[in-house]
Order: sequence, then C-alpha cells, then structure tokens
Amino acid sequence: MAAEAVKEGQEEAKPKVEKQTNCPACNKLIKKLKRYYRDGKFYCSKRCWRAFIAKNKAGSAEEAK
Repeated sequence: MAAEAVKEGQEEAKPKVEKQTNCPACNKLIKKLKRYYRDGKFYCSKRCWRAFIAKNKAGSAEEAK
C-alpha cells in the first residue's frame, strides 16, 4: 500500500506539458514546417506574431487609462 501511495505522489508531482497546436493570434493550426517561435510560443507566421504583440500593447494601453 505504501508503495502505491509513493507512485501516485510521483505522478502528480510531474506537470504535464501540453503541445501547442494552434496559433495564439489567429487560432489556426500550426504546421510543423512553417512556424514562428517567439517569447515561448509558436505562431503560424511572423505577421500573426506582430498582430498578437500589437493587440497586447493596445489592450495594456486601455487598462492604463
């Protein structure tokens, strides 16, 4: 019984990392051959990355008001 409890504790200690499959900007499926990696995230193109950054800047400017 104690060995089973230790096994369960070890499984819970490891966080499961989910693979990112969609672009955070446009929510399109990211193809493995064509992808753009910035700031710890994958985007489907450089254009989507720039759009995402611009959107975040505009959102943070509104919150500051």
